[in-house]
Amino acid sequence: MSDTTGKGSTGTTGADWSRLSEKELETLDTLSRNLMQASLKSQQLMSDVMRKALDGDPVLPNADPFHSAPEFQEVWQKIVGQPDLMMRAQADLMKGYIDLWSNTSKRMMRDDGPVSSAIEPEAGDKRWRSSEWTENPVFDAIKQSYLLNQHFLMGLVGSVDGVDERTKRKVEFLTRMMTDALSPTNFALTNPDVIRETVESQGVNLTRGLQNLLDDLSSGSGRLALKQTDMEGFQVGRDMATAPGEVVFENDLMELIQYAPTTETVKQRPLLIAPPWINKFYIMDLREKNSMIRWLTAQGFTVFLISWVNPGPELKDKTFNDYMHEGLFAALHAIEAATGETSVNAVGYCVAGTMLSTALAWLEAEGRSDRIASATFFAAQSDFEKAGDLLIFIDDVWMKEIERIMDSQGGVLDGRSMADTFNLLRTNDLVWSFVVNNYLLGRQPQAFDLLFWNADQTRMPKALHLWYLDNFYKNNRLARGELELGGHRLDLGAVKTPVYIQASKEDHIAPYPSVYRAARLYGGPVRFVMAGSGHIAGVINHPDAKKYQYWTNDELPETVEAWIEGASETPGSWWGNWRDWLAERSGDDIPARQPGDGKLKPLRKAPGRNVLVRSDAGKAGATQEAAPSAPASPKSTSTKSASAKSASPKSAKTKAGKTKSGKPASGKTTPRKPRKSPQKTT
Repeated sequence: MSDTTGKGSTGTTGADWSRLSEKELETLDTLSRNLMQASLKSQQLMSDVMRKALDGDPVLPNADPFHSAPEFQEVWQKIVGQPDLMMRAQADLMKGYIDLWSNTSKRMMRDDGPVSSAIEPEAGDKRWRSSEWTENPVFDAIKQSYLLNQHFLMGLVGSVDGVDERTKRKVEFLTRMMTDALSPTNFALTNPDVIRETVESQGVNLTRGLQNLLDDLSSGSGRLALKQTDMEGFQVGRDMATAPGEVVFENDLMELIQYAPTTETVKQRPLLIAPPWINKFYIMDLREKNSMIRWLTAQGFTVFLISWVNPGPELKDKTFNDYMHEGLFAALHAIEAATGETSVNAVGYCVAGTMLSTALAWLEAEGRSDRIASATFFAAQSDFEKAGDLLIFIDDVWMKEIERIMDSQGGVLDGRSMADTFNLLRTNDLVWSFVVNNYLLGRQPQAFDLLFWNADQTRMPKALHLWYLDNFYKNNRLARGELELGGHRLDLGAVKTPVYIQASKEDHIAPYPSVYRAARLYGGPVRFVMAGSGHIAGVINHPDAKKYQYWTNDELPETVEAWIEGASETPGSWWGNWRDWLAERSGDDIPARQPGDGKLKPLRKAPGRNVLVRSDAGKAGATQEAAPSAPASPKSTSTKSASAKSASPKSAKTKAGKTKSGKPASGKTTPRKPRKSPQKTT
């Protein structure tokens, strides 16, 4: 006999299943099955992760790669030893909770009076975009409680005395990382969007999310390869990097692309762009509507661009000096062979900007400064004293950890490691938002061009990367005048080459105070410009977009704060300002040059083949399928390189530790094999 009272034989309250409709019972059954499936997948996931960890895979980072335990212990010992600090922080926290309880009680009792928040999120914090975080009193209370606790912890660490600045910054950074991870938005039961999705999909989102997590762990071979975009949504050479041009020169480290002109006349002096080797060049030729390359050719410049190789273990011993000589300087000689011009206007973006500043000082020491007529820096640092949060990674322990990981990967740093490092600088935007979307909501990330480029990572040779970290980030030798390279001690103060330096107001990789310090190091004329937005959008801001703004100031006062105080703001892109500066240093107008007009003949269509090598496509050297392109011109054959005389007036002179020949390596159309490094030239 059924019990319709809802009580069992013991008299306790039970579920009254008879009151549920057939549809509700079916929904409950589906939800239960999906949750059971999610539970089983979770067990499989944890088993795989534990097995991978117990195997001691050398590619995986150590449990405490930042070696942060000693710093945390030091800071919290100081906090405990400062009772006044602790009491003030606790009093502020208690006051915040009293206000929160009072306001929440009023809302729950439907009090129509005004109710203020005990604490508000920081401007631009996208975690709380859902209206329920504000309109629902329960979720609003959860949000404010979390923010109060985060503010309490960050305030303690930030206010403690007796701790050196570097240690405090490291603990602050890692404390924010931990509190970001504990945000209620990152958990299914405290995220209103996830709860709603779970109910509406009957738990399908959780099973899909766990499958997404398993897939990401599988693609990362046990290490989480968090997917930020649909990597099949675009194709390089078809959707991106489509500006017409030809590869006219190549060697072990790079292809040199000469872009086709789009005007009847061009400026006499060519423009050479060196993009960062930690990313692929097509951020400057992403789509037609925002392509810097297309815009520059439309302004009448002959544009050359270095497309760096995506190195495998065979290039693990390539050094910074190799990249400067076989990359930047080899490009100078190739451009001379292609155009007859002995000097160029050069651009260095990010780490390639650091290389360009080093090259300027080296050429000055060699007496060959005329090879680069002007230098432009995009979001590039030459002084690393205030290099931002990346500095906390650079200590002896972390350097040994990086070296260990590179050794386990054959002597290169895989692209995933570098991407993870940059993602840590903005975990809410670049990590946790995708964790929620992919794993809790069970959705696939959308195809987005910028994130596609960001995920198309490159590897780095061990010798190059360790030397860069040690000499620039860790010891700041270039800015201090202590860097020795190629037989010279380099001095930026001796550089008289005109310089244009661009920084971005919200750049978290090359912070504008750090970039500004470099502007005061050079001995020649310098124009410093600060753009709105960040490391990418601050640089790649096509004028047609009519976005952001930039600031200019003809003076270079001692501090960047003083520079900002005297700066003038202009709406829109800074590109026009740079174009006018560049045009003044580019010579007369001459008939447009076509790739192949000079001594170097086209080898293959742009964007070339280096850019097609994917780091996530299995073993090193695997490529994505090239986009369809027109057949190569009958003239597209290898030619002899420019002569030593053509390459440099002084290139025939050989000195110990210096250059031997001005010949760029011959271009080849056959697949490259490891070979001896070309002679280093200027």
